[in-house]
Amino acid sequence: EVQLVESGGGLVQPGGSLRLSCVANGFIFSDRSMTWLRQVPGAGPEWVASISRDGGYTNIGASAKGRFTVSRDNAEKTVYLQMNSLKSEDSALYYCTTGWGYNEGEPRGRGTQVTVSS
Repeated sequence: EVQLVESGGGLVQPGGSLRLSCVANGFIFSDRSMTWLRQVPGAGPEWVASISRDGGYTNIGASAKGRFTVSRDNAEKTVYLQMNSLKSEDSALYYCTTGWGYNEGEPRGRGTQVTVSS
């Protein structure tokens, strides 16, 4: 059974930083690309970032480009999302999913809440 557990969210002031983590189990982590999504109430998931199986290729969504970076540690079965220069519009539930991009059928974790507010 695929298990994805996110952590690292919280309340942060505008301009601050957070580092999210997603620990994976139940599949061969190094065989899968990984993706971060975010969602606010009443809206569908928004793709944030994806990273290839070996971490050699990443892609960041337009709203996060230049501020967020995605990385992974295959030995630790963990994918990270480093978020800098946070804005209020970054407030959302962030969760990781397997694969590249947003695919509705892919498993996802429960998410970690990020709130950017002064």
